[in-house]
Amino acid sequence: MVVVTLYILCLAGLAIYGLHTLWLVTIYLRSTPRPRDLVIRHDDGNATLWPRVTVQLPVFNERYTVKRLVDAVVRLDYPRDRLEIQVLDDSTDATTAIACRLVAHYRAQGVDIHLLHRTNRTGFKAGALAEGLESATGELIAVFDADFVPNADWLRRTVPAFRDPKLGCLQTRWGHLNRDYNRLTRAQALGIDGHFVIEQTARASTGLFLNFNGTAGLWRRACIEDAGGWQADTLTEDLDLSYRAQLRGWRIGY
Repeated sequence: MVVVTLYILCLAGLAIYGLHTLWLVTIYLRSTPRPRDLVIRHDDGNATLWPRVTVQLPVFNERYTVKRLVDAVVRLDYPRDRLEIQVLDDSTDATTAIACRLVAHYRAQGVDIHLLHRTNRTGFKAGALAEGLESATGELIAVFDADFVPNADWLRRTVPAFRDPKLGCLQTRWGHLNRDYNRLTRAQALGIDGHFVIEQTARASTGLFLNFNGTAGLWRRACIEDAGGWQADTLTEDLDLSYRAQLRGWRIGY
């Protein structure tokens, strides 16, 4: 009897999820595409009008990707005096030494980049982000995981959206470096694309709650602090902060 009950509950859960997804697909098909230029373009060349941004890079044992990540972030096209980079390193392997060399190399070139290495890993990723925020100088906080490679114009295309004073976070769509590597990567890319292209677009177009996906997003620091900051007592600190922020009246964009 217990097995039958669990089986029915699983079927019910899958049915509800399927109906919810179908509803989001319907919303997506009926939504009106936003003019991209109105959303992302900002042609004002006056650097003093751009807010200060801190880019946080939480890494843990990422020796194979940390250089690619840091190199890409350093290449971001943004006023140099308004960009700070934090490498939040909790690593226990060679990643720390690699990160140290990268930070020293770019600091010698005048880049405002810092390595914050922890040995206790308190709070894991949420703890690293929270600790980095204590010394961050940015009004806006960008977060990139180690397997991401942001385009050089990423900040130029996202920061202007924060002229809306109620925008607390802007999540951007993920791309794929290895989409065509094999069938598994193609399947994973399809699933992730479905989430962003359909689900996130549908939620954004109807004012439904959105979630920050943990990386490739830009936060307003005041929003993070107003919502209570990063909390480590959950496995999904990104979803947790997203919902607390929206319950406080902030908007999350996509």
